[in-house]
Amino acid sequence: MSTNREIHLASRPQGWPTADNFRLVETEVPTPGPGQLVVRNRFMSVDPYMRGRMNDVKSYVPPFALDAPLDGGAVGEVVAGDAEGFAPGDVVLHGLGWREYALVDAKGARKVDPDLAPVSAYLSVLGMTGLTAYAGLLDVAAMKPGETVFVSGAAGAVGSMVGQIAKLRGAARVVGSAGSPAKVERLRALGFDAAFDYHDGPVRDQLRAAAPDGVDVYFDNVGGEHLEAAIGAMNLHGRAAICGMIAQYNATEPPAAPRNLALLIGKRLTLRGFLVGDHGHLREQFVKEMAGWLRDGRISYDETVVDGIERAPEAFLGMLRGENLGKMLVRL
Repeated sequence: MSTNREIHLASRPQGWPTADNFRLVETEVPTPGPGQLVVRNRFMSVDPYMRGRMNDVKSYVPPFALDAPLDGGAVGEVVAGDAEGFAPGDVVLHGLGWREYALVDAKGARKVDPDLAPVSAYLSVLGMTGLTAYAGLLDVAAMKPGETVFVSGAAGAVGSMVGQIAKLRGAARVVGSAGSPAKVERLRALGFDAAFDYHDGPVRDQLRAAAPDGVDVYFDNVGGEHLEAAIGAMNLHGRAAICGMIAQYNATEPPAAPRNLALLIGKRLTLRGFLVGDHGHLREQFVKEMAGWLRDGRISYDETVVDGIERAPEAFLGMLRGENLGKMLVRL
């Protein structure tokens, strides 16, 4: 193959992104230099954090550049390169998605075992989303056996893992919110003790009914009304791991924000934001434990797969609208 296709950021969105913010571009397949690999991507990830990188604002990572390919998690096969420790045919995980062929510095690639799990799993249950759930629940929020856990956006890639890990690690009760009746049913099938559709009424009221004895740990993927409801429901010394706030990623006005922050004082609550990149020290432990759960059939994961690089923007927009069950992936 001599032709490569990649998705460029054509313009910065105002509010909700549209297809016009993306451009499909044909280029040549890159040629590797010393210490570089050419990887034919097989799957790429679309994630909520990518929406923030489309804005030209200072953040924990640089914004995407205009008229240049976007990037993100991808897994693929090495097809060329001369880097120590790698050979053609190796399957590697790296950060240059949104393109069919990636020129990857060998130091930025990690070999994975395609015999342990399907390669797509390294972008979901065995990848960043799985580690995010594991680190956020067990390290950031320090969940203990016997506690009650509430997860917002619980049918997504991270949230669905949080609920299952909580049960496997001894949580007394796990409650999840989701955006459709089908997703609520899926959460119950995954072992959540209670689940509700946040469209059915105020989150505060539904959470009170689902967790009548209060919440000890809140894993936040949504923000806004969910965070306010969780603060109201949390028990003394409750902890919240703030992973994402997708409810406001496309807002053009500042959110009303939680109006009950004063409760943090009397309840002695802890709200802690985190980035999965700060928890790499847990990766070996996480992979070992998660692989064991998968092998024993004790944990399940969902993937929503869209085919073709040209449909990557469609997959990204669908993920923002909540059309995915579990991890949204693009198969190249």
